[in-house]
Amino acid sequence: MADENHTRDVNARYAFDNLEARILEGLRAIGKNPDALTPEDLAPADQLHSGGLKATLELVGLAAVRADEVALDVGGGLGGPARILASRSGCHVTVLDLNEGFCRTGAALTARVGLSDRVTFQQGDAQAMPFEDGSFDLAWTQHASMNIPNKRLLYQEIFRVLRPGGRFIFHDHMAGPVQPIHFPVPWARDESINHLITPNEARALLREVGFRERVWEDQSDMTTAWFRENMARMNAAGAAAIPLGLRLAQGADFDEMMRIQGRNFEERRVSTILALLDRP
Repeated sequence: MADENHTRDVNARYAFDNLEARILEGLRAIGKNPDALTPEDLAPADQLHSGGLKATLELVGLAAVRADEVALDVGGGLGGPARILASRSGCHVTVLDLNEGFCRTGAALTARVGLSDRVTFQQGDAQAMPFEDGSFDLAWTQHASMNIPNKRLLYQEIFRVLRPGGRFIFHDHMAGPVQPIHFPVPWARDESINHLITPNEARALLREVGFRERVWEDQSDMTTAWFRENMARMNAAGAAAIPLGLRLAQGADFDEMMRIQGRNFEERRVSTILALLDRP
């Protein structure tokens, strides 16, 4: 379980006032009606990970979730991926996140796209999940484990809450072969809440916990290209001229974070892994 100091520091990193109002303002600025939204309309602001909506759709395809299944999005933030998964598959998704503000804003955005019956939010610690054993058919996480200190506990909890035959799919940043990383990055302004491990360490832990690996793919080159493309777009348009984007949920130093995270990928200090595993 996360200690009180860690919980405080992680919540402080993602504490933003009036986040829903600022997202709605950004939507209006690009010509969207806040009272007639789709999950895809929210994607520029609620897909809080590299690769954006395209990366989420890749996971949706790989997960192959049925409408009668139930899924858990661990560290799901504002619920962007959960809304895409639910709208595309018809399944029910529970979003678990440590940050109360993200859960509150995510629930409000979910209501706006008419998915409150299929996407729900639960504030809680991924290292001590408030769910019964075998509650879910699928566990899903995108770029959340970087803030979670005890990966063994994380993977054990995911294994516990999955039903036999359940799947665990993730798209996550991990430590690259060159260390240390440069700061600030989108999940941490310094080392205090940065908890990257290497792909080999993660793979070993997952096997020890009991998962069976089905897909393991290093997507670092694709992530590096994504950062290049986004930095070029920001530089061409002027970052302040983009009214709806990840900066709304990242803070005033978002531009510097993007630049430094791009450098981390160029220098192979951070990697990205896509994986699909199952619980025997």
